[in-house]
Amino acid sequence: MPQSNPSTLPAEPHTTVVPEAGERETSTRAALRNPRRLRTEVLAGLVVALALIPEAISFSVIAGVDPRMGLFSSFVMAVTIAFVGGRPAMISAATGAVALVIAPVAREHGVDYFLATVILAGVLQIVLAVLGVAKLMRFIPRMVMVGFVNALAILIFMAQIPYLIDVPWLVYPLVALGILIMVALPRLTTIVPAPLVAILVITTLMWTAGWELPDVADQGELPTSLPQLLIPNVPLTLETLQIIGPFALAMALVGLLESLMTAKLVDGITDTHSDKTRESWGQGVANMLSGAFGGMGGCAMIGQTMINVKVSGARTRISTFLAGVFLLALVLGAGPAVGMIPMAALVAVMIMVSVATFDWHSIQPTTLRRMPHSENIVMVLTVGVTVVTHNLAYGVIVGVLAAITLFARRVAHFASVTAVTDSDLDGDGTSGVRVYKVGGELFFATSNDLVYQFDYAGDPSRVVIDLSDSHIWDASTVAALDAIETKYARHGKTVEIVGLNQSSAARHRRLTGQLGEGH
Repeated sequence: MPQSNPSTLPAEPHTTVVPEAGERETSTRAALRNPRRLRTEVLAGLVVALALIPEAISFSVIAGVDPRMGLFSSFVMAVTIAFVGGRPAMISAATGAVALVIAPVAREHGVDYFLATVILAGVLQIVLAVLGVAKLMRFIPRMVMVGFVNALAILIFMAQIPYLIDVPWLVYPLVALGILIMVALPRLTTIVPAPLVAILVITTLMWTAGWELPDVADQGELPTSLPQLLIPNVPLTLETLQIIGPFALAMALVGLLESLMTAKLVDGITDTHSDKTRESWGQGVANMLSGAFGGMGGCAMIGQTMINVKVSGARTRISTFLAGVFLLALVLGAGPAVGMIPMAALVAVMIMVSVATFDWHSIQPTTLRRMPHSENIVMVLTVGVTVVTHNLAYGVIVGVLAAITLFARRVAHFASVTAVTDSDLDGDGTSGVRVYKVGGELFFATSNDLVYQFDYAGDPSRVVIDLSDSHIWDASTVAALDAIETKYARHGKTVEIVGLNQSSAARHRRLTGQLGEGH
């Protein structure tokens, strides 16, 4: 048989897989091949690093630990999450929410127990990720997200107020100048991030004029050496676990909640999707390493993330990685220069971040009138609780609970019970059967009042309950149906339940008679 010449064989059709726009936008490889995008990522990382320094120092003070622990934590977490996180361009570092949760450990038990708490929190976050906690994000209503965003904007602004009280009067015009630069410059050019220009202009102006104004160095001592790997000096006993366990669990939950909410927010801003499960265990890995290198731990930072994504236009892991690298390089290699950056410049940046973060559309009179009152209540509760407690987790939890309660109350009226017929089945002129037709979704909110919809004393000896237009969702409904049958039985009457769909019939068959009286 003659052999075919390979060169004469028809070529197999070549299929080119074109990545979606969102995937190309967050691709590190694509950014490295595009000088303009790479410049955006590098400059964004530098701006974020400058903004991280005073924040990390401030959060260290809140936690009651050395400022270097906050700076080391921000470096380790930013670099680590750039590789293991699920949301490109999101910034993770030391945060105020985490500092508030674990501050009592440092105050009452010392730094070693504090670091052990951070490491254990990281382990718990990995466990929660494996258990699928990220999937619970789908149950957070939109108005809770809106409240979360608005509360964050308010907290970011409130965090700047201490830097504007009892300060030289020159601080105020410098802050105004910074805001003006960040508003006007993007209309002229976007080659360099406006926040970086504002920081450089204000810093140069202060140096040139010789003004003595509050600066970064006033916030705390900057580190002079690299972080070192260490093992917390705590006994590996049940007593230690009892001390650090509750704080570690609280930190793990607060950190995950804030990180996943921030990731969801960035998804919306960038029109891309991120892997929330990977982000969950990535946060755990970052916190474990943070504690192992003497850091205070943390989570995603909404303010710095907004600087990175919304203000500077970064989209990839490059900016996150460089934010951590620049942070360490700045505090180690250019510590004195960084210490001389006026706080007025950073306050201006953070004020612009708060303005950009706030959802102004949500509070417009037309929007408020159009939205149902229950939706507005959920948003206001989320904002109010978060601002009062300074804890995003509390605000989100209260908002979700309020949304569930208001939803359950609203749908509780959707179930209906209608007596459709009386039939003379006995043939003796007496009415022998009553048919009730039940419609709507039956669960705990709608089925609790179900037992009061029937005439137990006045109905004939046989009652038919037709559920063909409804669905049984939970044990509460089965218990209610059992209670109805029991009440009729006390009057010597029988009940027949008909029309159940397959799922409802299976649930009813499995639970009826097994729930006990009153359950």
